[in-house]
Amino acid sequence: MIRRLLLAMMLLAAAPAAAAQTTILVVGDSLSAAYGLDPADGWVALLRKRLAARGIDAGVVNASISGDTTRGGRARLPKALETHDPDVVIIELGGNDGLRGLPLAETRRNLEAMVERARQAGARVLLIGVRLPSNYGAAFIERFQQVFRDVASGADVPLVPKLLAGVGERPELMQADGIHPNAQAQPRLLDNVWPALAPLLGADAGGGDAAGSG
Repeated sequence: MIRRLLLAMMLLAAAPAAAAQTTILVVGDSLSAAYGLDPADGWVALLRKRLAARGIDAGVVNASISGDTTRGGRARLPKALETHDPDVVIIELGGNDGLRGLPLAETRRNLEAMVERARQAGARVLLIGVRLPSNYGAAFIERFQQVFRDVASGADVPLVPKLLAGVGERPELMQADGIHPNAQAQPRLLDNVWPALAPLLGADAGGGDAAGSG
């Protein structure tokens, strides 16, 4: 009897531990909080479906707040990291900084601090850039987008240059305010994010699928 117990204990000790589920934390603003939409239609919810459809064992925590700035995101990130202990952090903030005319230097400092704090917590980071309406002027828009490129390059993290690529210039994919994408646009947003996110998950970065595109 004792010999059997010892053998069972040895087998249990030798068995490989089950891989822990990957946790993805999305820290964003209204573009990731599905402003004006059913949350189930937002690109973050579609990401959950795509991961499940592809057999990727990952949970997604959406910590996005409509109207949030990089200042707000920087303030609340430490608690979110402590609570969720994510493996991957997606930072999608800055649009409201630009809309409110906040100093670009401050936006850059906040994004850099968030990337560094997430890395200190052991997470891999994906930075997402956003666009500003054309009435802000080409020069300012370029300087604004350069902030995201500089932060990503300086920290050597992947960047999605424009979350709304292929969407923002198409009125039929935007809500009436001209700022927020509608439900039909959400699969495109996910497709814009996926090629940069998939390598962080060890997944195929191929195109969209039925679960993630509808």
